[in-house]
Amino acid sequence: MKVEVAQDKEKAKALLSMAKTTLQRLHETNIEKYPSNTLIDYYDTIHKLLDAIACIDRVKFKSDGAHQELIDHISNIYFSEKERIFLQQMRDYRNKIHYEGFIVNVNYISQNLKMIEKIIAYLMKSIEGKLH
Repeated sequence: MKVEVAQDKEKAKALLSMAKTTLQRLHETNIEKYPSNTLIDYYDTIHKLLDAIACIDRVKFKSDGAHQELIDHISNIYFSEKERIFLQQMRDYRNKIHYEGFIVNVNYISQNLKMIEKIIAYLMKSIEGKLH
């Protein structure tokens, strides 16, 4: 459920900082050895960045399906349908890892790393532009 909230640039800055910290740790990790953890970290980074944009854009998503709605909302403004589908797939994999013990194939990470990094870089640039 989408709710309008007051703009919170400080929270957006904190979420951006946390995303950068997660990325820094991720870059120090052997992604081929830990592909499921890598996917979780990349998804967590993207989710924090999506939340940061939502804080700036004065929206919040609550209840069941909040992550899915957040991805759809931000994607409608910032991404193509291909990227939206990809982000939803990442969310599905993250949920399967957490709730079903799903193991991500290392090829998934290596085949999609450029797309993941492109999305993260674009979100960070967008947030930094909105904060200044």
